[in-house]
Amino acid sequence: MTRLQASRKIVLVVFMISTFAIGMTEYVVTGLLTQFASDLNVDISTTGLLLSVYAISVAVFGLILRMITIKLPPKPLLIGLMVVFIVSNTIAATAPNFEVLLLSRLLSALMHAPFFGLCMSIAFTISKPEKRPSAIAAVQGGLTIAVMIGVPFGSYLGGIFAWRYVFWFIVLLGVIALIGLILVTPNQKPTFTPNLREELRIFKNKNVLLVLAIIIFGFSGVFTAYTFIEPMLREFAGFGVSGITTGFFFFGLGAVIGNFASGKIHPNLLTERLISALCILATVLVVFTFLLQFSGMAPVMCFLFGAGTFGTTPILNSKIILAGTEAPSLSGTIAASTFNLANSIGATLGTIFLNADISFRLITLIAAGMIIFGMILTIVTHKVEDKSLFSLEKA
Repeated sequence: MTRLQASRKIVLVVFMISTFAIGMTEYVVTGLLTQFASDLNVDISTTGLLLSVYAISVAVFGLILRMITIKLPPKPLLIGLMVVFIVSNTIAATAPNFEVLLLSRLLSALMHAPFFGLCMSIAFTISKPEKRPSAIAAVQGGLTIAVMIGVPFGSYLGGIFAWRYVFWFIVLLGVIALIGLILVTPNQKPTFTPNLREELRIFKNKNVLLVLAIIIFGFSGVFTAYTFIEPMLREFAGFGVSGITTGFFFFGLGAVIGNFASGKIHPNLLTERLISALCILATVLVVFTFLLQFSGMAPVMCFLFGAGTFGTTPILNSKIILAGTEAPSLSGTIAASTFNLANSIGATLGTIFLNADISFRLITLIAAGMIIFGMILTIVTHKVEDKSLFSLEKA
């Protein structure tokens, strides 16, 4: 192993620790809503704002912050964003009321998209062309591992002690990540000065716009169904707390395996594999509630749902970064923001459907239809996109 390879791997490990902490912050609140409601004297429905405000803030304010800071060097900016993360979770751990806790979520969300975007950009830059999808998957890998391990552990920690201890644990992770970022993040000397007006031309790039459309109109179907996975496990599989925890673990396990498997896809094959992944994911959702009735199949279906969901994510991220040549500084942040926009759209649609007395079974079928629409967009993309953008010779 050469020094260059070792350095690259260490950088990616530090990025994974960082994104693990951020992913835990994003998702762990789902297992703590009851505690928030009880301790802070708010309705359980109100605590759902901790999720929706986070997703919307990432989608909107994250991109704005990255545009404001576009001329700053990557390393100091990464370090500064991690400091914001640590401060925001310290505020959460000491929040005297729900309003302050909600403010802490807003601060955490503010740094999410720029941080992920910068990490993906640096990982892309320090990797050989054939290693770039796997480097992007490694950055995303921290978040998927958080879904598998961090969220169940956080829920357990909150149940044994109190929800504030969960945020103190996340602060500790943030400090470890901060030290790692200071020590190993490369000091990249910019070969050009980023120009915001030039980088915003990415929104005129048909190759990028098609991928953004796939995420918004197709991938959003994932969260239309995922939002209600817990009550579906109760209703169809008859699971209690331990069964639901097992289901979420298998979802996370599938997410980790799907994420890293997709990272090994050759750049030239990204679109073809995306079509296959979306087809499989839609099929899983079509049969999801039917097979949940067999309790032995429930963990399998959760695993496949997780693998399909997070198996598509690094492919879509890679396509945006590879195609967005005019926006090397913004492309990763745009990708992260768009995914969170899709998440909030999907969750909102799911809630609207449920409030309209649409059954869980029909909601999963609607979600599958949305993903199929995303697959159709991907087929169209495969026909019209500039394939030279994904060629190793071009890279």
